[in-house]
Amino acid sequence: MATQIPLVSYLALDDGAPHLVANTCDHCGARFLDRRNACARCGARDFNVTSLATTGKVTSFTIVQRAAPGVKVPFVSAVVGLDDGASVQANIVDTEPDPEHITLGMPVKLTTYVAGTDDNGTEVVAFGFVPV
Repeated sequence: MATQIPLVSYLALDDGAPHLVANTCDHCGARFLDRRNACARCGARDFNVTSLATTGKVTSFTIVQRAAPGVKVPFVSAVVGLDDGASVQANIVDTEPDPEHITLGMPVKLTTYVAGTDDNGTEVVAFGFVPV
């Protein structure tokens, strides 16, 4: 199998099934996908890394018709409310990018895919969500 690296730091590939991780404030429980020096909600400085749910529901979406050169359009960009209460922005993949196939409240689950491969064969892995 080729060496794989995640496209974003909050995609965990190395400890079982792929999943997203958050930095969770030890004081108030706020979760952030990016690294923080202090909690934006309460100002505390202590965090622990927690795994996020891999399933959820579409809470908002748009069908992107125009993008930077080299980005295939159309595609669906969505906010997914995860079953554990966290929210994440991601693309809905492996489905037709039209309103007849994407709906608010639609159940989805995390998936990963190879977004590119470098000259050494290392695969860059991205994530999205697919309807269930």
